Amino acid sequence: MPDTHQQERRYRPEVQGLRALAVVLVMVYHVWLDRVSGGVDIFLLLSAFLLTGSFVRKMEAGRPLALGRYWLHLFPRLLPSAAAVLLAVLAAARVLLPASDWTGVFRQAWSSLFYVQNWTLAHGSVDYYARDHSSASPLQHFWSLSVQGQVFILWPLLFALAAGAAAAFGWRFRPVLLAVFGTVFTLSLAFSVRETAVNQAYAYFDTRTRLWEFALGSLLALALPYLNLPRLLRIIMGWVGLAAMLSCGVLLQVQQQFPGYIALWPLLAAAMIIVAGQTGSRAGVDRFLAAPPLVKLGNSSYGLYLWHWPVLVFWLVYSGQDSAGPVDGALVIAASLVLAVLSTRFVEAPVRSLSWSGAGRWRSAVVIAALLAVVAAPLAGWQRQVHGTQIKVMSQGVAENPGALALDPAFVESVPAEAVLKPAVSSIGSEWADFDGACAPEYAPADPLLGKCLEIGSPEGAERTIVVLGDSHAQQWMAAMGPVARTNSWHLIAVLKPGCRYGGDVPERSAECNSFNAAAARYVVERTPDAVFTVASLTRESSPEEVLVPGYDDGVRPFAEAGIGVIALRDNPRFDYDMVKCLESNELDPASCSMPRSRVLAPVSPLEGLSERIPGTAVVDMSDRLCTEGECPGIVGNMLVYMDHDHLGKTYLETTARVLSQRILATTGWDGEPVPAEGYQPVE
Repeated sequence: MPDTHQQERRYRPEVQGLRALAVVLVMVYHVWLDRVSGGVDIFLLLSAFLLTGSFVRKMEAGRPLALGRYWLHLFPRLLPSAAAVLLAVLAAARVLLPASDWTGVFRQAWSSLFYVQNWTLAHGSVDYYARDHSSASPLQHFWSLSVQGQVFILWPLLFALAAGAAAAFGWRFRPVLLAVFGTVFTLSLAFSVRETAVNQAYAYFDTRTRLWEFALGSLLALALPYLNLPRLLRIIMGWVGLAAMLSCGVLLQVQQQFPGYIALWPLLAAAMIIVAGQTGSRAGVDRFLAAPPLVKLGNSSYGLYLWHWPVLVFWLVYSGQDSAGPVDGALVIAASLVLAVLSTRFVEAPVRSLSWSGAGRWRSAVVIAALLAVVAAPLAGWQRQVHGTQIKVMSQGVAENPGALALDPAFVESVPAEAVLKPAVSSIGSEWADFDGACAPEYAPADPLLGKCLEIGSPEGAERTIVVLGDSHAQQWMAAMGPVARTNSWHLIAVLKPGCRYGGDVPERSAECNSFNAAAARYVVERTPDAVFTVASLTRESSPEEVLVPGYDDGVRPFAEAGIGVIALRDNPRFDYDMVKCLESNELDPASCSMPRSRVLAPVSPLEGLSERIPGTAVVDMSDRLCTEGECPGIVGNMLVYMDHDHLGKTYLETTARVLSQRILATTGWDGEPVPAEGYQPVE
């Protein structure tokens, strides 16, 4: 039996060099190639490898696990550098990022501080309504640290569970651990393969799809003492592993395929290097990895990983570039290295060496609380300040912010000089229409394809029932339809699917969208509402090629045949740039970001003739409340019209409710009342 204690205790400089090489790969791929290298996955494996070796030595030496002491010792080592980076990011974001990005920074800073950033990014990556899918977030890289933090809590619990089982049944500790981590490896890898195939964007950040990478590191630590391979074979393995590690990101588009089975490539490459170990040969890869510069770099690898990404992001924001070139990319890496060394020496090391904090558990807890507070206090203060500004802005009335009313010839616009643009750009990400909640049970769809429906108003005593079908462009108009419905006691039921415009079955749409629309049509015919509300045209980004939604006639004809009315709304303009960010970068000058109407809308509405083809269809065109005769601006009546490149904001749409109600009542012939326009000032 090998001397496992001696082998596991031995310091392995090549592992530290491997950590350094992994972080170099991460930086190089991020800075110059805009790709993912697989180096982060190697970090995950190494963290479990080292953690497992530490706990196994402790258990086999007969020492208690002392989990509470372990965690109270661990997090004061992790938090100092993380806190320094978070504070630096907050300061830089306040100066360099537009206010429309601040809400996302707040959310991700809290998530990073408490090690749940990966879940925030996972949900955001599949959230169609997320304003920014975090592709350029200065805190995006905290996802892997969050996963590690969660595993640093979970893994000791598994060790405790294995120790308890071994003691209860008289089993040896190491075989029990092999069974535990073997099970985790198998289940997590199977889950990872499935989820990566079904929903890769979410799976990339999901802790559950990453557990097998940690489990592989633990299995490697447990099996390593029993692997006595010939030196020549280990020399070959080391270089093959290094070659595979360096080539992974070049040959694979890692970010689009991980963390399924393909992640075995970099992990097995790293495992081969670890198994190769210290060969004692000048030809061994360990001689290269144990070189003093690499080992020294490995000592700062944690800080280097923390700093490189925000430095890169903020440099690109400051310079206005999409990517770094050879020179400025090298400067980004150099600056990151300097910051990593400084934070390791002057922040991380002093906190680690505090003798006071190690004198008792409560003192370690105080250090953790203090480190959290150092970030939480300024973060909460800035967030409170922004929220206060948002409340102040939203308290302004029609006199300060007439919005779409300013396009009414019968309205006298006189905006006071002290009026502030509404809504505050920092709240633009929350400008989606509000609903009262999920539909009443009797209106809930039975078909699981439709999911849940949402409603505005109550079915009890409703004068009319209208079903809203379509995508986000139909949903956004609920901000204006809500006041119309409440004024006239209508009941609105929304059956929506992001990115799926309502129409008949056509090859231009995905099979999933066509199936959803077919189920939605069946739902409408079964419920026989008074009308269906849809967006019937389809605009293109910064193009006049506006068309009728493909298959629209076939999609709504069954409703007309069943005596159900159709309200067909013309689509709003789209732009090939984010309107809010354009305005922010041009000091909120509407002229800098407006587009000629002829560039974004067809000269003749594609909805012309629809009422004749499909009797019972009421065509509504609100484009004159989004554009003037000549242009489509981003600010109208001292109010932001859009919240991104093609979605209208809730606050602005509420100012269109009066005209929308008038046009719906006129085209349908229904009895009803227009929405009152509070503060409306007609021409005398």
